[in-house]
Order: sequence, then C-alpha cells, then structure tokens
Amino acid sequence: MLDEDLARIRAHRNNIHRYRRLLRTRLSELERQFIERRLAEEQTALDALAAEFPVAFTLPEGQDPQGWGLGDERRP
Repeated sequence: MLDEDLARIRAHRNNIHRYRRLLRTRLSELERQFIERRLAEEQTALDALAAEFPVAFTLPEGQDPQGWGLGDERRP
C-alpha cells in the first residue's frame, strides 16, 4: 500500500509540474482555463492524499532535496 501511495503522490506531483510548465507557454484562453482547472484538481488530489499519508512532507532545516536524487522531474 505504501508503494502505491508514493506512486500516486509522484504522479500528482509530476502532473502538477507539467501543468505549470504548460501555463508558461502560449495558450488560447480555452486551453489556459482547462489547464488551470486540471492543475487545481491535481493539487486538491495531492493535498487529500498527503493529508492521510503517515509521513510528514517537511525537510529538515538547511536540507536540499535536489541533491538527494528523489525527484522524477526532468530539468531542462
């Protein structure tokens, strides 16, 4: 179950990242509204999942998560 929850969290985070990246591009108003709505839905789903997850998602002070190699996000 833990692996499934982590996979869902990762999927929501990746979708949020993708939608934010799309919002920085040139879009029609209809496309922008659709992506903003999907972004809000993904954020709500992530918040709900994180609220029931047994581990806190906070970093110790002074820690840099980018050096940990945990993210699936691709850097341009």
